Amino acid sequence: MNKGKETHKQGGGIVYRLGHVLFRAFFTVFFRWKVYGRENVPDDGVYVFCSNHISWFDPPLVGCAVKPNRQVCFMAKKELFEIPVFKNIITKMGAFPVDREQISRQTIQHALDVLNKGCDLGLFPEGTRSKTGELQKPFLGASLIVLKSGKPVVPVAIKGPYRLFRPVKVKIGKPVYFDEQLGQQKTFPRRQKQEVSEKIMEEIRRLREEI
Repeated sequence: MNKGKETHKQGGGIVYRLGHVLFRAFFTVFFRWKVYGRENVPDDGVYVFCSNHISWFDPPLVGCAVKPNRQVCFMAKKELFEIPVFKNIITKMGAFPVDREQISRQTIQHALDVLNKGCDLGLFPEGTRSKTGELQKPFLGASLIVLKSGKPVVPVAIKGPYRLFRPVKVKIGKPVYFDEQLGQQKTFPRRQKQEVSEKIMEEIRRLREEI
């Protein structure tokens, strides 16, 4: 993996920056959010942010938890893009559709393109929200993107619940590199993807226990 310095796309468009400001205010007022570890993400480089998933609010929460000069683009379930006005908003925020039942090659390529353009990528390895708040078994789509892109993973843990005026806590870990799993091959065995998935979830679990 290339650990050398690489530049990331600054900020994002007007809609992204406005959304960033509004959501930060929203989380501050209504959920009294607390963010730990923001300093763990270097100013340079492009990263894949991987978080546990407990609420619809998780994408903007993670996006706002990192430094405001970074744009984090998230996958969103394809059904959201069937709502005309909402589709336009989330598209301008950098979101792109994914079929949660089966991630297509097109979706994976879109994710890789996002990273290649200098934007950070946000993924939820579990694929869907946890109804209990506990960590779920991860799908292998996130690990495949990590392996194909060669980008380091920044683990993020969210601890709720999302209830008015009760703190929602977010902890950002240090970047994790997977050099030992990477090679010149174009495909990756299931075992490799499972190892990466387990490592990512292990880091999220550790962070979650610390907050």
